[in-house]
Amino acid sequence: MQLVGQGRYWTELPAGTAFRTFGRTITETDIVNFVSVAGMLESLFLDAEYRAAHSAIPGRPAPAALVYAISEGLVLNATGQGTGLAFLGMEMDVKAPVVQGDTIHVEAVVTECRAASKAGRGLVRTKNSVVNQRGEVVMIYTPLRLMAGPEAGTE
Repeated sequence: MQLVGQGRYWTELPAGTAFRTFGRTITETDIVNFVSVAGMLESLFLDAEYRAAHSAIPGRPAPAALVYAISEGLVLNATGQGTGLAFLGMEMDVKAPVVQGDTIHVEAVVTECRAASKAGRGLVRTKNSVVNQRGEVVMIYTPLRLMAGPEAGTE
């Protein structure tokens, strides 16, 4: 029986491969749950009166860490389910705020793809641009992942 939803093997992600994920709207529940679990109990995220008087960002801002986490969920559900083996590092640049009610998606381009030292595995780096509903890039990050390859004889 075929397993649906499986991610891509590293051999299926040559440099230049580009894809876009589905979108996800950031909700008040997302923000409150994330800051509570992470212990980011800042007034900026939880106190509407403080935010109204002191925030440089209109609306209820989402922590960049939340935006990154949701973006990773969008990407991994589309490409790494069952094939992603390890997250090895990244650089990240936050370009603009994301607030409650914004809808984000990820546009990714494979910038590096090569065999790893252990047979059957590869290293894949992407440039992931997180884009809001207005077409603005709000974050760019460049994860390097260890990815599985196809089983011998199935290439």
